[in-house]
Amino acid sequence: MTWETFLTTAFLASIIRSIAPLLLAALGGLFSERSGIVNIALEGIIIFGALAGAVATQLLDPTLGNAAPWVGWIAGALTGGLIGWIHAVVSIKYKADQVISGTAINLLAVGVPGIVLGFLYGSTTESKQVQNPLPQWGFTEELSFSPPVYFAFLMVIITWYVLYKTPYGLRIRATGEHPKAAASMGVNVYRIRYSAVIISGMLAGTAGVFLSIGNLNAFTKNMSAGIGFIALAALIFGKWTPTGVLLSTVLFGFFRALATQLGGGNLFPSSLVDMMPYLLTIIVLAFTGKSVGPKAVGKPYEG
Repeated sequence: MTWETFLTTAFLASIIRSIAPLLLAALGGLFSERSGIVNIALEGIIIFGALAGAVATQLLDPTLGNAAPWVGWIAGALTGGLIGWIHAVVSIKYKADQVISGTAINLLAVGVPGIVLGFLYGSTTESKQVQNPLPQWGFTEELSFSPPVYFAFLMVIITWYVLYKTPYGLRIRATGEHPKAAASMGVNVYRIRYSAVIISGMLAGTAGVFLSIGNLNAFTKNMSAGIGFIALAALIFGKWTPTGVLLSTVLFGFFRALATQLGGGNLFPSSLVDMMPYLLTIIVLAFTGKSVGPKAVGKPYEG
């Protein structure tokens, strides 16, 4: 492998595919944390979304054909929203520690898929292959991507507009900074936080759908490979803003794609290549400096 290997459209496509799930998950985390709720559960939600997307598509394929993956996308997003709602109930209604609640969901994501896969397919590690995954759109064969990739970049614009140009976005930011002041102005803090965490879950679920039926054609155990945790690092590095999240996920996505590319060569030891994205995450967080999140994030609201 030579350095010219990286100056190709195939490598550019790999970078874009690496960015997409990170961007979706990080934008999901942005909605949740700007409203005041820490969403450590992104990793688990991605797994549940990937599982639901693949299983729904595979089961519905005989009857729906090419429409099955679109229904699978909806199933994955709704599953993510459901898990987000559970996290919201535990965190908002019962005022449990938000980090512990998210960690519990991540732990469930380790065991539950194996049970579901074992019941449906007799395997605890992977689902059956999907015959009709999401289509690939593009101008060339190498630069073709599934719809969630385009959706991820479109969501940057939508998120920016919602947060900074709509009353709903103003309420999200207010509940994450000064919830009592927002409540005094008539904002229903509970409702805003519930909706933001559900949106967060739906975006993370869509990231999972991309992994299982937008990039591959099956669900495999632990296929998220730490994307949810890297997305949280990208969120912090991007200082909880849509444009900052975009730039940080481009950086992380580049190094994930680079690790994948190097994994097929002999320039570096395979162990070093495998840990490159995670090593970058640690380095970035260590040298980010003072990155201050929303003032009320992680703090239960007493209405």
